[in-house]
Amino acid sequence: MLQELIFGIIGGLGLFIFGIKIMSDGLQKAAGDKVRDIIGYLTNNRFKGMFLGALVTSIIQSSSATTVMVVGFVNAGLMTLLQAVPIILGANIGTTITAQLVAFKLTDYALPIIALGAFMYIFCKKKRNKQIGEAILGFGILFLGLSIMGGTVKTLGSGSTIHQIFASFSHNPLLAVLAGLIATAVVQSSSVTTGIIVLLAGMGLIDINGALPLLFGTNIGTCVTAILASIKTNITARRAAVAHVLFNVIGSVLALLMLPIYLKIVTMVPGGVERQVANAHTLFNVFNSLVFIGFVPLYVKLIKEIVPGEEVIIESGPKYLDKNLLNTPAIAIDASRKEIIRTLEFAKEMVNTSVSAFHNDNKKDVDKVLAREDMVDDLRDSITDYITLITEKEITEKDAKTVPAFLHLINDIERIGDHAENIAHLAERKIDEGLTFSKAAVDEINEMHDIVRGMINDALRALPLLDKSVAQAIARKEVELNKSFISFRENHIKRMGHKQCSALSGVIFVDLIANFEKIGDHVANIGQAIEGKFEWDSDDIF
Repeated sequence: MLQELIFGIIGGLGLFIFGIKIMSDGLQKAAGDKVRDIIGYLTNNRFKGMFLGALVTSIIQSSSATTVMVVGFVNAGLMTLLQAVPIILGANIGTTITAQLVAFKLTDYALPIIALGAFMYIFCKKKRNKQIGEAILGFGILFLGLSIMGGTVKTLGSGSTIHQIFASFSHNPLLAVLAGLIATAVVQSSSVTTGIIVLLAGMGLIDINGALPLLFGTNIGTCVTAILASIKTNITARRAAVAHVLFNVIGSVLALLMLPIYLKIVTMVPGGVERQVANAHTLFNVFNSLVFIGFVPLYVKLIKEIVPGEEVIIESGPKYLDKNLLNTPAIAIDASRKEIIRTLEFAKEMVNTSVSAFHNDNKKDVDKVLAREDMVDDLRDSITDYITLITEKEITEKDAKTVPAFLHLINDIERIGDHAENIAHLAERKIDEGLTFSKAAVDEINEMHDIVRGMINDALRALPLLDKSVAQAIARKEVELNKSFISFRENHIKRMGHKQCSALSGVIFVDLIANFEKIGDHVANIGQAIEGKFEWDSDDIF
């Protein structure tokens, strides 16, 4: 009997957590890059920001994922703290959808939902339909887990001791808040704990008086994920994580003080106790968000007082591309040059950060590179559009030759960013697989990185005045880089023969130095543009 109880609880809980994860992953895949695009949509309208946060979290069903992405964007300089706070507020509203779904008591339909999801996932040909099927499958598994837990909890709830434990939450709200906090911190998902609270209420093990403080605790506990994500990030990203924590702590304190009012409101709405708990969860987050949204600037000032320090602000969008300059094409072209140089600085940082991630097994650096890649892509598009507008003006013969060179330049810079992203993914794979590399391999990686770094630095020195002598140095270093690539690849084959490294490590090593070689090709193209040579294939453009 005891074994059945334990297996029923842990098995049902496991399916419930797994179902939420599968559903969230499926929805995120189906949404694709649109989720990042929505979050990355920078706006100074706080209400729009809160709406975006709620929308994204409703789509991916994870306020933790939304907040972690926001922390990543802030750390990468793609978003200011003032823009991040409203999105975090909205994320807390969006996460209440799960509790509302659980309150619909769809446990009787869990198996048909699983069947539908599995059928779509296995038999659908289109990738998007398979991803939607994955989300439906997770949705069904979620309710299957609830069903199993519900049957077990009914049996467990017959004991007076269990009733006394849950009844104590009604009499001691602080204990209930602590229990909700700890449970959510452990599973790192408020959706899981709120779903369980709804289940317990439906089983009659806990009344609305005990459920509300538990809910308040879950909102504090979910902040753990954001705090972990902010470790080793810049000061602005840490402030975003603290803003998330403080919002939920202050909101919970206010809610406890207003507990009788909350109880009166939620019990006025028709429906069972499960619906009351779900509504209370939604009311809590909506009310807190609406209160805070009116004081966002003051709240940001408070956060800066709590987490003092100098803030490094990186402008994510174009800095020099003023459309008012287009009437003077020569000045507009100079503005384009400055923006191209700025974009190359970002690409250089991506290369260095990706190599650092590889050597130090640092996934935070991987995330930083991926965020920067979006920035470089956006800048490439903005610069290309701006240069296209310049061509519509009357320009000199000299400027007419400069324009296509600039188009090639920015395309090559964007490709450097792509290869830096490839290196970041290789670093991620190295970390996930727990791979190690010989000292000889590490030295060779560093040697190629040094050559590439020197080439990019030369390009940055040459671009402002189109210095051809510096550009020629880039060509010489490319020859050195190509020789190193061939030599190091042969060295790697010898190491493989002597079993000095694993096959997978060998594959990653070759991919890594190949990406260095490709970066060198694109920097060499920049050097050729500076020298006035146009040796690109038309397929390389755009």
